Amino acid sequence: MPEPQTSALNANQAWWDGLTKGGRRPSQRRVRGDGMALYALTCGWLSCNLNEMLAGGEGRIVFPIPAYLIDHPKGLVLFDTGLHPHSIDDPHTLVGPLADAFDVRSRPGDDIVSRLERLDVDPGRVRYIVNSHLHFDHTGGNGFVPNARVVVQETEWEAGRIPELVQANFYNPINYDHGHIVKRVDGEFDLFGDGTVVTIPTFGHTPGHQSLKLKLPGGEIVLAADACYFCQTLENMHLPSLVYDRARMIDSLLLLRKLRRNGARIYFGHDPEFWRSVPQAPLKAV
Repeated sequence: MPEPQTSALNANQAWWDGLTKGGRRPSQRRVRGDGMALYALTCGWLSCNLNEMLAGGEGRIVFPIPAYLIDHPKGLVLFDTGLHPHSIDDPHTLVGPLADAFDVRSRPGDDIVSRLERLDVDPGRVRYIVNSHLHFDHTGGNGFVPNARVVVQETEWEAGRIPELVQANFYNPINYDHGHIVKRVDGEFDLFGDGTVVTIPTFGHTPGHQSLKLKLPGGEIVLAADACYFCQTLENMHLPSLVYDRARMIDSLLLLRKLRRNGARIYFGHDPEFWRSVPQAPLKAV
C-alpha cells in the first residue's frame, strides 16, 4: 500500500536525486545501431487522493508520470509524452478540469524534451508518438515533438473531438490538438510491420485506450499505461473510482493477465514501487 503523502514524496525524491547524481555504467548508455531498445523516462510526478486511483483507498499517493522511448532500426517512437512543462505553473490551463484533483509535482528537467536531450535525441527526429490515450499526463509533451506522426485509436481520437465526450473524459485539447498528422488505428496495429511494436486495444479507462506490446531481445513487454495503474490493480482487479467503462476495463485487465501468463512483463502505468525498479534513461530499461 502506498505511503502517506509526505513520506512517499520524500522517498521518491531521494530515489530520483540519487539516480541523477551519476553512477551509470557507460556500456549501458544508448548506442545507435545495436537493435531495438527501450528507455524509461520519468516525466514528472502527480499527487492525488488514493481513492482516485484505487476505489475506496484512503490517504494520498504520489506517483510517477512515465513515458518511453523505443529506439527501433526504422525510427524513434515515443509512447506517451508526459506532462506539459508549464503544468506546475499554470495547472488550470494545462491540466484542465482535473487540476483541483491532481497536484503537479514536476521540476525543471522533467519534461519530454529534457529527457530526450539526456539521450542525445533531437525531438524533431522522433518518427511516431503512440499515445495510450488523450489525458493531460500522457499528451502534455506532444506539442514539443513537432515532426512525429501521432498513432491513436480511432475511438479515442473521435472522443477527443466531440465536446460532450471531451467533458465526460476530462480531456484538454490544448495538450493534444497541435496539427500533427494522426494515424487513427482500429485495434491492433503493427507499427513497423515486423511484430516488434504493436498497439493493443485496452479500452475502459477511456473510450479508446491502448497499450503497447514490444518484442525486445530480452523478451516481450507490455506498456500498460492507464489500463493498469498498479501491480495490485492487476492482482486484485481493483479499479479506480472513476472509469469510463468498467466492464471493458475488466476485460482489458483480463487480457493483460493472459499476456503475462504467456510470458510478457507488464509495465504498470503509475506504480511508484514498480517504477523504482525500472532503470531510467540513459540506461536501457531492460
